[in-house]
Amino acid sequence: MKKKLLIFIITYNASFRLTNVLKKIDLKKFKKYDVKILISDDKSSDDTINIIKEISKKNKNIFYKINKKNLHYGGNIKSCIKFAEKNNFHYAAMIHGDDQYNPKYLPKMLKKIEKYNSISVCGSKMNFKIKALKAKMPFYKFIGNIVLTNLFNLLYKTNFSDCHTGLWLYDVNKIKRKINLKNLTNGYNFDNQMRIEIIKKKAYISEVPIIAKYGDEKSSIHLFYAIKFVIESFYRRFFI
Repeated sequence: MKKKLLIFIITYNASFRLTNVLKKIDLKKFKKYDVKILISDDKSSDDTINIIKEISKKNKNIFYKINKKNLHYGGNIKSCIKFAEKNNFHYAAMIHGDDQYNPKYLPKMLKKIEKYNSISVCGSKMNFKIKALKAKMPFYKFIGNIVLTNLFNLLYKTNFSDCHTGLWLYDVNKIKRKINLKNLTNGYNFDNQMRIEIIKKKAYISEVPIIAKYGDEKSSIHLFYAIKFVIESFYRRFFI
């Protein structure tokens, strides 16, 4: 019997990019798995919901859920992981609806999670740093990623190349057994808190090299995230 794979796409006001994301999911690459695609919209105010409904009509492997209220980034991810748990999926892969992370890396991530018996596999933009710059990663992000990832590795005695990725593959049963999602934030620092909790449970996270796509996000937003990342990493290391 094939293992069940859920590819969940989290969306919020990203209708103009969603179609591109779906085009990049080549189901032929997942012949070993029973694949379903879940689009989880966080109560968008644009035409994302209408586009999602049209897409789902044309493909039996694509279905959707519309959150009754805005759950925020972490809350939306939690709802998808819980969906995967409830419906007995073996693996769950997160894709951002803004087209930053390419689903083409998922087959490699699946091979790695099975080979190393990992609880999770992440896509690393910084495994080959020169490629990140060639992909037009903003320089302030490049330096910030290096500094914050090194800080994280120092605090938690790890060896990650990228602690700021949004491309994750989870072993659903292991997450269910080891991680209490209620203890994790509903906000943008969800991925960092998930990483910390996995490390504290002495579970293994693998990495796969990827190239990401960059938009025109404001640097002030990332400064706020960086400050919160530092405070949270210290606090969860020494006080929780």
